[in-house]
Amino acid sequence: MNPVPTHAAITHPAILETKQALGETTLIADASRIVDLCRYLKDTEKFVRLSSITAVDWHPAEPRFEVVYHLHSVEPIRRLRVKYWVNGSNPEADSVTGVWRAANWYEREIFDMFGIGFRNHPNLVRILMPTDWEGYPLRKDYPVHGYKYEYAKE
Repeated sequence: MNPVPTHAAITHPAILETKQALGETTLIADASRIVDLCRYLKDTEKFVRLSSITAVDWHPAEPRFEVVYHLHSVEPIRRLRVKYWVNGSNPEADSVTGVWRAANWYEREIFDMFGIGFRNHPNLVRILMPTDWEGYPLRKDYPVHGYKYEYAKE
């Protein structure tokens, strides 16, 4: 079996740092330029598939949230991780649904679970929790049993 081909370093003004670990490349990006970077990665570097977007809550650290994109290039076969940081007081970033339509569902899930908003998203509403749910269940400061339940009497 042939190894995954190596590739030249990716350069773009939005890239703050490039990390290599265990044969994987991670780009640390400027959150304010994420759409431009993603368009470049798709159109020029051929990362045509958005495998996933997720987030990590580093509470109580600030900036609090890390947003993580997993990208895939089919020709040549390559994988890439892109990360950027979002502050905890106003967690918001630009939507990449204009680059990859699949971002729609991932961004809605991140909004629903972490409370990170995505500017210019076509339909940023809850996707997993009821529309009247209070809070964001994957935040580290969210109560284990939620806000709506009282187990003290059990």
